[in-house]
Amino acid sequence: MRFISSYKYKTTEITTDIVGGKAHNLFELNSLRLNVPPFVVIPSDSLTENAQKLNEALNDEFIASIAKNLKGASFFAVRSSATDEDGSQFSFAGQFETYLFVPQNQLAEKIKLVWLSAQSDRVKAYRQQNNLAPHQGIAVIVQTMIEADAAGVAFGINPTNGNANEKIISSVWGLGEGLVSGELNADTYIVSSNKIVSQIAKKEEKIIWNKTDLGGIEKTKLKAEESEKSSLTDAQIHDIANMLGLLDMHYGQPQDVEFALYQNTMYLLQTRPITTLNIQESTQGDKIIWDNSNIIESYPGVTSPLTFSFITKMYEAVYIQLSELLGVSQKDIEKNKQVFANMLGLLDGRVYYNLLSWYKALAMLPGYALNAEFMERMMGVKERFELKDYKPQSAFAERLRVLKMVWVMLRNFRQLNKMRTTFQAEFNLVMRHYNAIDLNDKTPEELMNLYLNFEQTLLIKWKAPLVNDFFAMIFFGVTQKLTEKYKLPPGIHNDLLCGARDIISTEPIRLSRNISAEILKHPSAKALFLNNEAAKVWNELENVSAEIKNQIKDYIAVFGERCVGELKLETKTYKQAPELFIRIIQGYVRQGIDNSETQSNIDITMREEAEKGVRTQLKHQPLKKFIFNYFLSRARVLVSARENLRFERTRGFGKVREIFNALDTKLLNAGLIENKRDIFFLTKEEIFDFIKGTAVTPNLKSLINMRKMEYANFEKNVPNERITTYGIVYHANDFYTKENNITPQGDMQGLGCCPGKVRARVQVVRNPTEVEDLNGDILVTSSTDPGWVTLFPTASGILVERGSLLSHSAIVSREMGKPCIVGITGLLARLKTGDEVEMDGKTGVVNIITPS
Repeated sequence: MRFISSYKYKTTEITTDIVGGKAHNLFELNSLRLNVPPFVVIPSDSLTENAQKLNEALNDEFIASIAKNLKGASFFAVRSSATDEDGSQFSFAGQFETYLFVPQNQLAEKIKLVWLSAQSDRVKAYRQQNNLAPHQGIAVIVQTMIEADAAGVAFGINPTNGNANEKIISSVWGLGEGLVSGELNADTYIVSSNKIVSQIAKKEEKIIWNKTDLGGIEKTKLKAEESEKSSLTDAQIHDIANMLGLLDMHYGQPQDVEFALYQNTMYLLQTRPITTLNIQESTQGDKIIWDNSNIIESYPGVTSPLTFSFITKMYEAVYIQLSELLGVSQKDIEKNKQVFANMLGLLDGRVYYNLLSWYKALAMLPGYALNAEFMERMMGVKERFELKDYKPQSAFAERLRVLKMVWVMLRNFRQLNKMRTTFQAEFNLVMRHYNAIDLNDKTPEELMNLYLNFEQTLLIKWKAPLVNDFFAMIFFGVTQKLTEKYKLPPGIHNDLLCGARDIISTEPIRLSRNISAEILKHPSAKALFLNNEAAKVWNELENVSAEIKNQIKDYIAVFGERCVGELKLETKTYKQAPELFIRIIQGYVRQGIDNSETQSNIDITMREEAEKGVRTQLKHQPLKKFIFNYFLSRARVLVSARENLRFERTRGFGKVREIFNALDTKLLNAGLIENKRDIFFLTKEEIFDFIKGTAVTPNLKSLINMRKMEYANFEKNVPNERITTYGIVYHANDFYTKENNITPQGDMQGLGCCPGKVRARVQVVRNPTEVEDLNGDILVTSSTDPGWVTLFPTASGILVERGSLLSHSAIVSREMGKPCIVGITGLLARLKTGDEVEMDGKTGVVNIITPS
């Protein structure tokens, strides 16, 4: 008689034929370093004796060796592991015996009973009903018993409707046996796109260890306060959902798992494929997870075919350059060309990151095998999962690659100031050259070639922004970690980044205030702005005040491309439609906003108070003080430079917009399209193929009309933030969550970006071009881009559903000293215009005071 210990992760003995399906899965979970209670398996080839010989083999010495291997556990769980149990087709759920809280002196008896259950009439009937071969052998698992505070089952796909975008978790207080048997009411949680919908049951009993009989289990009444209380916390639910995602990726199909929680530690008891579900066609083929939680800041709402065809090439080039900078070989880059070409997706007109490609690109980087968690944190990945086909190099080879990367990046860091200066000079030279070209005088062929040449500038000259972004993430992240390690006040790293006064994104605010101040001092101009539509103001302003109109023209000449949706080519900018900027200024004038607050010292005060707090806390720790100030000083420079370099991207995209608008005019004048701006419903490849004579669809009008109908439907619905697809992405996959009407209650929590408490009415803004001013309300929106900045001064606070501490709204709010919270899950579902809330920009808490 022998057993195999769970501490043996890699051994030729661990095959399904020997240890059975359930035990084989437990060994797999151990190999993934998931928290599985220690166990041993008595393999099937040791249990083929007759009952008498089995009694002899299960002697005191053998049982004692099991207990010793399990490090002195007081009680054990004894479970079956048949060779065809917990497979992809048949689970054998409930067919074999299971015994819980078994003391050592009863182990031999329970092992034998589990072995005998394989020959029971019900198992024979199950095999016959499912056309399975007769008894194939059974192994027995003996596992350390977990005295669960709560337990349950979880599914990587909704087993009731086959929705691959939903994970289902059911749990009860105590052991999970009552849930599996159906004896007890259970709480149910639906997790989709990081959102939790909870259905809390009224629970009256739980199953626990029977302490009076020193073994086995019993049912007991719940305390009144536990009856309607959730058996899992949100953090535990997210942990379980993340675990399901990892298992899904590892096994290549959704899993049915059992878990237990003891003293806030989660234990995984078993996993098996979901066999009770006829897997829909949508769950066959390659699995891709799509996520737009970050990219929505740059591409909000529906994005045109032209923009998407343009940015896919940009992202491909950016990721290739980043990989080169981080030491990925040209051979590996060439081998993974399709990975870089598919970093983005367009789902029902909206831009998403393709996380399968993201992770494949991430896995190419040196150090991924050694420290994947750090790389994920640095790159902002929300949920952890492993690539099925990832083949790590040896530890020695990985360390060599890491050393090479460190050397290259240190060299780049030393040269970064020079790189930024050179980039700025070269980019300004290119922009001056293209700005001097009269695009209206060019033919369609010439415009196409101008674009292709300019595209190369955008593709190959972006090294400085990439290096700066990389180090901005590192130094900001380290600064944030040091505040925790050195026990500095929570959120102080945000205050320390205030008051830089060198971020170009706040310059539009300063200039807009100056313009408003001039208007407020000029009675005729003030009357014109207050009493007329924006278009009329723009047309008549020259007659009222040429000086104010020139101020506005100067503003538009520099910042005319800095507007909402500035990275989308279809966006109408202030250069194209000055009346859009006039509407912003009208809001300032109505609220009496002038330049008296332009040099407000609130940001400086916040910074100085934070610096004082650091000096006090680290007064007698000079080394820690030096280390902290080193990373902080560089984080300040890098974060400011990151925001400023993003403005150069805006300028570059603006020139691309001008070229395609000129092409739009040429095609319209030639009668090749029906309406102005129709060109945005075509991809750049379709446009250029039409010009070159390689188009497969020469009828542009029909193609545009079809796209218009599609995009009209896309505008009506918003897909999930996070979507899972299988196989053909646009076939048999659901992009929309089937939500029920349960809405979470209580306070909302996000990431505090700029301190300050505000109690005020909220105004929900989905499209800022439709809002003239906020009149002191708290701005509530899903995401912001740099174009929102001129709206910020009219708000008393800022609440954003998406975003991070390095997102644009976070950086600009800190510079303005404007209370701001980002990353608030469920914000738009909870709030509507007119609700009164209290927000705390330091803690990130939002409390609803009075619903409208």
